[in-house]
Amino acid sequence: MERENPNKEAVLITGGSGYFGFRLGSALAKGKVDVILFDVSKPTQEMPKGVKFVQGDICVIHKVEEALQGVSCVFHIASYGMSGREQLNPKRIEEVNVKGTNNIIESCRKVGISKLIYTSTYNVVFGGQVIENGDESWPYLPLHLHPDHYSRTKALAEMKVLEANGTVLRDGQGVLRTCAIRPAGIYGPGEQRHLPRIVNYIEQGWFRCVYGNPSSLVDFVHVDNLVQAHILAAEALGATKNHAAAGQAYFISDGRPVNNFEFFRPLVEGLGYTYPSLRLPLSLVYFFAFVTELVHVAVGRLYNFQPLLTRTEVYKTGMTHFFSIAKARRELDYEPQHYSLCEVVEWFQAHGHGQRFSKSSEKHIIRNAALVFLAAVMVLLWLPTFSWSFF
Repeated sequence: MERENPNKEAVLITGGSGYFGFRLGSALAKGKVDVILFDVSKPTQEMPKGVKFVQGDICVIHKVEEALQGVSCVFHIASYGMSGREQLNPKRIEEVNVKGTNNIIESCRKVGISKLIYTSTYNVVFGGQVIENGDESWPYLPLHLHPDHYSRTKALAEMKVLEANGTVLRDGQGVLRTCAIRPAGIYGPGEQRHLPRIVNYIEQGWFRCVYGNPSSLVDFVHVDNLVQAHILAAEALGATKNHAAAGQAYFISDGRPVNNFEFFRPLVEGLGYTYPSLRLPLSLVYFFAFVTELVHVAVGRLYNFQPLLTRTEVYKTGMTHFFSIAKARRELDYEPQHYSLCEVVEWFQAHGHGQRFSKSSEKHIIRNAALVFLAAVMVLLWLPTFSWSFF
C-alpha cells in the first residue's frame, strides 16, 4: 500500500472499523501517526485526517501482508464470537481468532514489524469461578474448562502472541516484541455491540428482572481508558521504555468494581424506565441460557435467532470476577480517568431512544405474556433437577 508520507510512523489496526478500533485509530491520528484500519467492512463513521481504510480479512494471509507494508506497529483487535449468537458459531470463531492471529504473527515476522499489541479478554483466565482482585499471575483457565469457543480461542491466540515475543524477524533486522491487553467490558457513547442490545431488551420489555448475588462485582472499562492503555503499551514495547511491556499481559479496567446490574441502573432510569425489583437465582438463569443454546443448535440453521443470554454471558454478568490494574499502573503508567454512563444515556436519547419515544403495542403485551409463561415453565423444569453443582 502506497502511503502519502513514508517518513511518518504508521500503525495498522485489525478490526479497525469496529467501535474500539476506530476510536483507537482516531486517537492515534491526533498524535501525528498514519493509521491504517484493516477490516472486512468499511467504517460507518467519517474518516479522520491521517486515517485510511484497507478492506481485507485477517484469515487471508496475503491480504494481511500487503496491508502491513511500511507499518511499524500492529494493534490486533479483530475477533469473532464475543457475545450473542456469534458465540454459537464455532467454525468462524476458530477461523478468525486462531487462524487469523497466526496470520498476523507470521506476517509481522515476514514483513519486519517490531511491535504487536494483542487485544485479549478477561476470559483467558475466567470461566465462571469467583475471582477477587486477581492479577496477571493467575494461570490460564484449562482449555477444556472454557464454557464457550470464544474464550478458548482467545486464550489460544494470546498464548501464541506472547510466545512470539522475541522471535527474530525474517529480514534479520531486529525482533518482534509483543504484549496482550486484557480489557473488562467496554462501554462508552456509540458502543455498538453490547449497549444497543441492552437498550433493545429494555425497550422491548424483556428487562423485568436481575439475577445473582447483589454483592457480586465485575469490572468495566471506558473506551477512552482502553485507548490510553493500548497507546501506552505500544510505547512500552519500544526502546525508550526499555521494552518493558515485551512478553507481558495486562488487565485493564476503570479500577472500580461494581455490581453488573447496578452499573446499568443509570442507563435504565436515565431512559425513563423502571429498574426491576425481581431477582432470580443465578442457577435458574444459567439453566435458561443452557436450554436456549440447545434450541439454537437444533434450529439455528433454519432460524438464526438472537439468544437473550448465553451461558458465558450469565457467568460474566452474575459471578464476581474483578482484577487489579496495579501492574498496568506500574509498568505502563496507566491511570484510568473517571467516567459515568451519563454520556451514554445522552447518546441514546439523541438517537431516539427512551421512554418518551416508546409506543405501547400489542406486540409488547404478547411478548411479556410469553416471557411470563416461559419463566414459569423454566422454574417447573429447574426446581426438581437443577442444583448449584454446576458451579
